[in-house]
Amino acid sequence: MNKVLVWDLPVRISHWLMAGGFALAWVTGESESLRLVHVFAGGTVVAAAAFRLVWGVIGSRHARFASFVRGPRQTLGYLKSLLRLAPPHSTGHNPVDGWIIMLLLSLALSSGASGWLAYQEIGGEWLGQAHEFCTNLLLAVAGVHVLSILLHNENLVRAMLTGRKLGQPHEAIGRQHRLAAALLLVWAALGAWGLAR
Repeated sequence: MNKVLVWDLPVRISHWLMAGGFALAWVTGESESLRLVHVFAGGTVVAAAAFRLVWGVIGSRHARFASFVRGPRQTLGYLKSLLRLAPPHSTGHNPVDGWIIMLLLSLALSSGASGWLAYQEIGGEWLGQAHEFCTNLLLAVAGVHVLSILLHNENLVRAMLTGRKLGQPHEAIGRQHRLAAALLLVWAALGAWGLAR
């Protein structure tokens, strides 16, 4: 196997926008003076997650949910191999990370929606509590995601930066999708700005 292009620019950019936006939102969550920064960061996460949902349907081969969201039997089998520290190679996302990604996207959107409604003072105090619950659960799932990455033999952080992973030549994707990446950046900026207003 050689290093082949697996993850396109929209996958990688949405990943880092969500990770960076969530980290910034987490750090600024309790600060009244940085409330606008918190909302802007949360808006970035929501916009990136929404884009990733669309890209998971129409994106390149390894970006599509159909390529990595698997049933319970395959997922449990992969989880057992992961706990034995002998997971089989996955060129794209593995079955466990497939479900983690779906959870992360769902929680990012739930946290963002409840946070925005609380910010707009719509719906009462329970929305603030829902926002805090979703955010804490998102942090826990992100921790599991990081642990899963650390248990792999391959440097997945570098792969998410470069887009290249070990794989067979026929498993490579053909292009980076630069136009979609540019649209994602514009969408994220507009989404963050719109939600922070």
